[in-house]
Amino acid sequence: MNFPADLKYTKSHEWAKIDNGIATIGITDFAQDSLGDVVYFDMPEVGDSLSAGDTLGEVESVKAVSDVYTPLSGEIVEVNDDLNDTPELVNEDPYGKGWVIKIRLTDPAETADLLDMEAYQKNCEGE
Repeated sequence: MNFPADLKYTKSHEWAKIDNGIATIGITDFAQDSLGDVVYFDMPEVGDSLSAGDTLGEVESVKAVSDVYTPLSGEIVEVNDDLNDTPELVNEDPYGKGWVIKIRLTDPAETADLLDMEAYQKNCEGE
C-alpha cells in the first residue's frame, strides 16, 4: 500500500492535499484496492458547497457502490472530469490522475482533525 507522507487522511479512506487554501481530495490506495475495479464515479458540481463529513459522491466498482465523503468544508472549484470517461484512473493513480475534487477551504482549522500518514497506516492495519 502507498501512503504518501505529504497528504492528510480520514478513517473513511479519503485523502486531502492542501495547497494555498485549496484542497485536492480523492480516495486512498487502500480504498481503491478494497473496492476493486472502479467502473463509475458520481461527482458533485463545481460551485457546490460541502461541509466536512458530507457525501461528495459515489464510487461504483465491480464489487460494490460506496459513498465518498469530503474530509474538509469548502466550495468545489474543480471536479476531475477525466473520471467520467476513465474511472479506472482511481485504481491506476489514486493520488495523481485519480483525484476527485478540489475545494476552496472555508475552515482551514479542520485539517487538524485529519490523520497523518502514520496514523492512517495504523488505521488500515486494524481493518
